Amino acid sequence: MISATTIIIWTAYFISLYVIVFWLLVFLDNTMEEKKRKLRKYPYVTIVIPAYNEGKRFLRDTIESALNLNYPKDRLEIVAVNHGSSDNTGDIINSYKEIKQLHIGRKQGERKGKAVNEVLKIAKGEFFICMDADSTIERDALIKMLPHFSDKEIAAVLPLMKIVNPKKLLQKIQWCEYLVNFFYKKLMSKLDCIHVTPGPFSIYRTNILRKIGMFDATNLTEDLEISLRLQKYNYKIIQVLDTEVYTLAPDTLKEFYQQRNRWYKGAVLNAFRYKNMMFNKRYGDFGFIQMPRILMAGITAVSLLLVSLYQYVFQPLFRGMYNLSLIDFNLNVPFTNSINNFKLLDLNYTNTFFIIIIFIIIIVVLKLAHRYTRETMIRYGYVTIPSYLILYSLLASVAWMSVVIDLIINRKQSW
Repeated sequence: MISATTIIIWTAYFISLYVIVFWLLVFLDNTMEEKKRKLRKYPYVTIVIPAYNEGKRFLRDTIESALNLNYPKDRLEIVAVNHGSSDNTGDIINSYKEIKQLHIGRKQGERKGKAVNEVLKIAKGEFFICMDADSTIERDALIKMLPHFSDKEIAAVLPLMKIVNPKKLLQKIQWCEYLVNFFYKKLMSKLDCIHVTPGPFSIYRTNILRKIGMFDATNLTEDLEISLRLQKYNYKIIQVLDTEVYTLAPDTLKEFYQQRNRWYKGAVLNAFRYKNMMFNKRYGDFGFIQMPRILMAGITAVSLLLVSLYQYVFQPLFRGMYNLSLIDFNLNVPFTNSINNFKLLDLNYTNTFFIIIIFIIIIVVLKLAHRYTRETMIRYGYVTIPSYLILYSLLASVAWMSVVIDLIINRKQSW
């Protein structure tokens, strides 16, 4: 009889292999080259920089990055919002006379979406940009991104996002993760399957945001929720790779855990909120591929973590305790080192074969991701890629497990 562990492992192999091969086929069937477009007019653009207790981080760099954009100043509206900060965020914003300023209080349960909506209500721009207070953008971003709004059904255009100046190993792992994720997002863009518009410098049509009801002011992941809502109304989201936005990454395990716990929990809650889109032919590939993938990513991660803990930690521990009980826990019994009892080469060759195949495909994906994001695989040392391959899945699985626990015990999110 096939064990539950074997079924879980084989299911995980199948899902992983299917997803990777599917997107590689999309890559082979579509060109990744950006079509060169020229901006023929300069539409009015509104940029909002919501800030909550950002005084010790990156806020000055963010504001100055927006001010330094290569775009006519009379066609640009920049608004910084102090959303109830208790530090010197307000003082930093007040020191910039070139930008508009908004200071609003913060009520229980309000999140970034509230600050963004306050500006969206009064925005003059035909296009609306939310710029996280820990990000910077290339000077020519607007010139490159705005031409991609080639028809009225395109609601959002997204830049390539990279980690700025990663120093610690954890940040370098995330640097690699971002490159892979945005390579996949470019492929998803080919099938209208993008499910999240990241906070740093995603450009929206202002009238569409207002038409669909603006951002959810209390949502854990308002950028993911607004993307699902745009997909619900069959608007298009475009990912480009020819301009870059840089953002800070958590440099401690605690910060990483907190960030991913919020991201993954928001993904689960919003997936259930829009569950009617799942396997709904009205939404094409998005309904049949992307919506199920949001939940399957968490299910797969948690399942593999539990199976690994059982197979490599708890099962050997229980077996050892049982064997010790047979000899009344007498540790003076001579240890038998018979080759028959020490099966060093007792490998599951089928599992090993699949692991090798998946590993080779992952290396190919990594190579392509670095190529199309204009990076080299050894930019941050030779240990970055192996660390990403070994540690990232483990860290993500632990974060997913924490989400499951939080949902079971109904733990409230503090931020």
